[in-house]
Order: sequence, then structure tokens, then C-alpha cells
Amino acid sequence: MSRMHKSYFQRGGTVPLLGATIPEHFASVAERFPAHEAAVFLAQGQRLTYAALAKLIDHLACGLLGMGFGKGDRIGVWSTDNVEWLMLQMATARVGAILVNINPAYQRKELAYAMQRSEVQGLFAIPAFRTSDYVAMLAELIPELKEPSGVELKSKEFPFLRLVVLYDPAKPAKTLRPYPGFTTWPEVLDPANSISREKLDEITALLDMDDPINIQYTSGTTGYPKAVVLSHHNILNNAFFAAQAMGFTEQDRLCVPVPFYHCFGMVLANLLCLSVGACIVVPSEHFDPLAVLRTIEAEKCTAIHGVPTMFIAEMEQPQFKEFDLSSLRTGIMAGAPCPPTLMKRVMEDMQCPEILIGYGETEASPITHLTSRDDSMERRIETVGKNLPHQEVKVVDLHSGQTVPLGQTGEVCFRGYHIMKGYYRDQEATNKAVDENGWLHSGDLGSMDTDGYVRITGRLKEIIIRAGENIYPREIEDLIFTHPKVARVAVFGVPDDYYGEQVMAWIELHAWETGTEQEIRDFCKGQIAHFKIPKHIWFVEEFPMTVTGKVQKFRMREIAIKKMREEKGPLAA
Repeated sequence: MSRMHKSYFQRGGTVPLLGATIPEHFASVAERFPAHEAAVFLAQGQRLTYAALAKLIDHLACGLLGMGFGKGDRIGVWSTDNVEWLMLQMATARVGAILVNINPAYQRKELAYAMQRSEVQGLFAIPAFRTSDYVAMLAELIPELKEPSGVELKSKEFPFLRLVVLYDPAKPAKTLRPYPGFTTWPEVLDPANSISREKLDEITALLDMDDPINIQYTSGTTGYPKAVVLSHHNILNNAFFAAQAMGFTEQDRLCVPVPFYHCFGMVLANLLCLSVGACIVVPSEHFDPLAVLRTIEAEKCTAIHGVPTMFIAEMEQPQFKEFDLSSLRTGIMAGAPCPPTLMKRVMEDMQCPEILIGYGETEASPITHLTSRDDSMERRIETVGKNLPHQEVKVVDLHSGQTVPLGQTGEVCFRGYHIMKGYYRDQEATNKAVDENGWLHSGDLGSMDTDGYVRITGRLKEIIIRAGENIYPREIEDLIFTHPKVARVAVFGVPDDYYGEQVMAWIELHAWETGTEQEIRDFCKGQIAHFKIPKHIWFVEEFPMTVTGKVQKFRMREIAIKKMREEKGPLAA
């Protein structure tokens, strides 16, 4: 078989890869566009030019150095979208520290896992988010916070942790210290004046583009989140070439309703804008469809990102037709399967003719594929496009690992500058994800056409994707199994017209027990994030099994979908 007929595609590029670190590239952009707006945080009343943002970043970077943080140190951020998050993202990169992104929806056990897994040395957190009391959770996890800690915090459960910084984005002037062990934001900035700009520049100059700069959590083969290590080179180039694909320049203004903790927000929104001199516009600390619509109109945003459910919520907002969205041109829809009918609605009803579909994964920094504004309508709505410049992609046979012929379905694999450095301190898992030839195996099923366009047809992994959030069944199963009435449990995803997928749990109780759906949900509350709690709970007497005793989740899913459609019609939220 000729190589030309195999499912392999490599894109070169007329623009070479950036060979700089994040702070080096940002400095050149800020120097070119000092008076341009770099970031607007409407909920905080913050408007920052590139010159003003650069000054704030450097001040915080000096503060981090003064507090003893530097290259290779892990600094976590547990917060919603705010200017402080953006400052931390860029200030950690300035000094070579590794930013650890923590989901704001995490509960106590999930937070503990994330901090321990990545050996976090410093944590920045807001006081609370919705019904989650961060202060109370932190005090329960780290009782040492309740006692005076002296210069550095010393925690038995978190031996690497040196300080926990509390800040309130709604009241930045307020000094928060509910317990004596907490550090405040002003205290981090206090030692900044002891570090000269020359010293900061010297430290930045010693950084290398291949240094690790970010840890994000994603799923591994066990179903538990793994700590993905990404470098300057990984995410800066991914952001920059995504910006090129969108035709983004310093004249663009991106409305950002996606969370910063996710690659979508941190890389494809924040870093994408800052890589070309565009403006980040943040409507609210967390997703609010009405705030998004108001922001697009008031700020004349030219682009909008989001997962499919966000676009649905925006267009179904009762006041949707009252807003002038004519400034919109482009944006990225990603994070979950993007239905063709939804893409057409966004193009027409939201007046966003160049909206693109994005595909990838955190281990790939994250974008591997984007559709193009120049593609045919069919390709724009039914494929995930072609890989970005300087990336390779192939589709391989599930059993032999050989590259399959064009048009044939197999596992989609990636290779290039964007592939992660590995999972933090987990070489075994890294070797399972990235083979000896440097190919990252996605776990997704797809096919490739003669021009390199890829269609995603399914997933090998059991991950449930609900509104862009990756949910790992094993984690939920392990929790529900601890309920004293539960004998067996299996968790999987079922289709949902609004969220893409919803969580379903099949539960077999002990023979002598009875239980209710609400009882299981109440058991889960406060132990896992709200979006992981099963929407559908069925009590069953047996599970479909193989002859070797393995649970057949695909059969469960088929049975559930058929029964739910018979009883209720099309699956809906």
C-alpha cells in the first residue's frame, strides 16, 4: 500500500515555531502594543493596557521571588476567572515556577488529591465559590492553618506546602486572614521591592523554552486524574498557531466565558490573546449567558469561545434577540461533540460566520485540530478540520498499531511540539500514553480523508464529557461503593441533548437493603463536584457481563438509552 494512501498527515508552516519562553514573547508583544487594552474584567471593574498588565505581572513575579519561589516550584491556583488568576499565570512563567490549575468545583477530597499529586508548594485561593466554602475546606484539610505558622506553613498531610494565600477578587483592598496560618495577597507583594527589575530579567533570561511551566489534570488509564506537565514551548506555540488559524490580530477582542483552570481558558483564550496583542474580555467570574451577551455588545467583541452547552444557553436566553452581536466574527467551539445544527445556528443566529470547531486534549497542549474559515460548509460542521502547522497526526489499527488506509476508522494519534513532557512523577503512565516513537495515543476513534481532515467517531476511553467537563467513572464508582448499602456499582455516560452527556449509575444493593436515588445523591454531595453526581440512578439486580466476569458498560448504555427513549422520548436535560 502506498504511503500516500495511509491515514497520516503532517503540516509544515510558512511561519516557524516560536523559540521563546512565554515571558520573552509576551515582553515583545507588550513592547509593540503598550497602549492597547490587554484585559478587561467586567465583574472587577478592571481595564488593563499591555503596559499596565506587564507592570502588575512583574510586581507579582518579584513578590514570588521574595517569598522564596522560583524555577520548578509548584504554585497552585484554586479560583474562578479573575485578574489575579491571569497575573499568576504570567508571573509564574516569568520566574519559571510551575502553575498548577485546580478546578474551582473541586470538593475537599479532590483538592487534597490535586495538591498531593503535584506536590504543591504554594496555593492561591479565593474565599468561596457558590456554595463551596474554600476557607472551611482548607482549614479542615490543613488544620495547621488555624495556628500561627511563623515564616512558613508546615503541614503533616502536605509536606511540600509552604504557604496558602487567600485573596478576594471582589474586594481586592480587603486583607483576608480568617485563620493565622493564611498568607494574604499584600504579604506576597511586600517583598517585591527588594527584588530589582534587573534581577528579575536575569532570572527570566536563564529559563529555557522546554522548561515545565504548567500542570493540568486529566484522565489516565486508571480513571483517576493525572498531572499533565506542559512546557513554555508546548502551550505558547499552541496558542500562537491557534490565533493564526483564527486570523487573530491586535484588533481582536475575545469574549471569554470558559474557565481559566482548563486549557481552553488558559491557553486558547488568555495566552492566545496575549501572543498576538489581542484583548481578553471576561464577562463574569463564572459562566453567565446573559453577561456574555451584554459583554459582546458593550465591548464590541469580535470572537467568542465556548463549549456547545454555553452556546445553547446563550441563544436560548430569553433576551437573546435584544442584543447586537454584529461585531462577532470568529471563535472556537470545543470541549464536547459539536452538533452540525448548533454550528449553523451560531453562524446565523449569533452572527458569527467564522466560528471554528476545535479538537484535542490536555496532553496535546491542547489543540491538535481546527476547522478553517475557508473550509467547505460540510467540512466545517462535520469534521474537526486538519491539524495545526508543525504537527503530525495518524490513525492506527486498534490491534496491530499499524497506520490504517485513508477512510478507515482507528485510533487517532498525535506527534509534534505540542505533546506533553509527561505525567508528573509517573513514568509508567507516561509510557502508556506516549509510545516509543513519540506518538500520543488519544483514545479517540476517527478517520482521515485524502486532504487530512479528521472525523471523530467515538471514544475508546470511558470518560464522560458533560458540558466540556471530563468526568471519570472510576472516581464516582469508588465513592458510591463506600455506601454501606451498595454491593456493586457501574458508572457511564448517556447522551443528553443539552449537556452532551449525563452521568448514569447502575447500582446493585445488598440483598437485604433498599434505597432511593436521592439517598445516593445526598451521599455524594460535598464529596465530589456537583457535575459528577449521577443524574440518572438505576437500581438493578444484575449487570451485563462477559463470560470472564467483566462488566459490559456498552450493553448497559444501549439498554439505558433504549428504555429512556421508550419512556420519555428524546433524551434531554
